[in-house]
Amino acid sequence: MQQLILDIIDPPAASFENFVTAANAELIAALHALISQADPTPQLYLWGTTGSGKTHLLQACVKLAQATGMSAAYFNAVDFTDADTENLALIAVDNVEQLDAESQIKLFNLINQVREGQGRLISAGMVAPMQLPLRVDVTTRLGWDLIYQIQPLSDADKLRVLTHHAEDRGLSLQAHVTEYLIHHWRRDLPSLMAALDSLDRYSLQTQRAITVPLLKEILPK
Repeated sequence: MQQLILDIIDPPAASFENFVTAANAELIAALHALISQADPTPQLYLWGTTGSGKTHLLQACVKLAQATGMSAAYFNAVDFTDADTENLALIAVDNVEQLDAESQIKLFNLINQVREGQGRLISAGMVAPMQLPLRVDVTTRLGWDLIYQIQPLSDADKLRVLTHHAEDRGLSLQAHVTEYLIHHWRRDLPSLMAALDSLDRYSLQTQRAITVPLLKEILPK
């Protein structure tokens, strides 16, 4: 049973609907404006710690752009060298601190194209542009336009979201289940919510109440 959550957990596809805005309302508004072209700024860089939601937001931007008829694609840094970015209206590049020398040249040229009116670019990294371990001409260009730091959710924010999610599903949780989950499982909210859903299914299968001992039973050691 210890491998149950690892086997079946699958966080939902990233979207703006399942991103908890909290203190990031201005960033979310800026991303919507960039995609809709309500804001003429062609480029936005966002940064934050692991689990803060960078990848989620980039993928949500691509999903929204595609839903509106735009050609858009998400690329991780490790795949960016061979990425086909031609004729894309929106390009999302994740984990830019991992770009190799060839990929940095590609991003350099892409930023220049974007600033000439050829598409739009959203990129993300772990730190602010000037702290990235990249070529100076690349970090400078990443800092030319909008820059936002993602404000991570507090544990209190996560507890509220998980509690509401449980209530919406009609779950009856005994005390401290969500607190234990937050401190003993992945820190990102989609994984936490998916874990809670998995726990609900296991509870139904075993006809046992959702308790901390039940959670301990199925979380990997």
